[in-house]
Amino acid sequence: QMDEKWIIISEEDRRPGAMTREQYILATQQNSLPRTEHPQFYPVGIYGWRKRCLYFFVLLLLVTMIVNLAMTIWILKVMNFTVDGMGNLRVTKKGIRLEGISEFLLPLYVKEIHSRKDSPLVLQSDRNVTVNARNHMGQLTGQLTVGADAVEAQCKRFEVRASDGGKVLFSADEDEIIIGADRLKVTGTEGAVFGHSVETPHIRAEPSQDLKLESPTRSLVMEAPRGVQVNAAAGDLKATCRKELHLQSTEGEIFLNADTIRLGNLPMGSFSSASSFSSSSSPSSSAPRQTIYELCACPNGKLYLSPAGAGSTCQSSSNICLWS
Repeated sequence: QMDEKWIIISEEDRRPGAMTREQYILATQQNSLPRTEHPQFYPVGIYGWRKRCLYFFVLLLLVTMIVNLAMTIWILKVMNFTVDGMGNLRVTKKGIRLEGISEFLLPLYVKEIHSRKDSPLVLQSDRNVTVNARNHMGQLTGQLTVGADAVEAQCKRFEVRASDGGKVLFSADEDEIIIGADRLKVTGTEGAVFGHSVETPHIRAEPSQDLKLESPTRSLVMEAPRGVQVNAAAGDLKATCRKELHLQSTEGEIFLNADTIRLGNLPMGSFSSASSFSSSSSPSSSAPRQTIYELCACPNGKLYLSPAGAGSTCQSSSNICLWS
């Protein structure tokens, strides 16, 4: 039982904020409640199926981490990852170095491509190999295409230079084609074919070879305002034709300068006492043998031989001139 305590509170103590009788009794009763000797404890944590699920997820996470680590190590081993790069790819101070055969499935953007000093650079494709050049606006300015049938270059000017990069060996644009080599050699059996005129200061054949200018179906014309000169310093100069050979000089003369000048197959006339000529090819058997002849020219320009005499034996009315 609780000991009851009575406290008399006067009317003066009933001011605002003072404790009432009932409040005091209740406070005294709560403080005097008996306490148990053994307090009750409640467990804190995860138990039961929740604990088993947590352990399962932790074990699954550990297995996944081990598998990922094993796969990462296997990829590094297969791809040959090193400090300098991976596989045939090496990262150096000068750029990226590829050793062996490399295949690019997507576009490759680089500034320069160099091969090794002891091996060539090979660009290989199952189809065409195309090299494009563009300006700062992305417009195509040059293109080089290496195909199975042809090599095509599209540009404003195409140049081939010497190994030192100074002399231009070949250049082509819309206006002209320039060949800057010291010697132009055409090895085809048909030679060089020009559809229009050819302008050159010198034409020379190979050593120990003949120079031949031929027009199979039309005439061959050589013109020069200051003359055409044909020289054969160590051999013969021959001019042959099927019909007529014309030597014409409109204002000058035709000068033949040689130790011996021979005109073969000229017709010969014979001299008689009547001062007439016949077309016999030899003098009469009774007359002495004629060894000296005179070269005669007909009005139409034809030449014939006449036996030489004390005076000129050429007659414009000879049968050779009349019937030629």
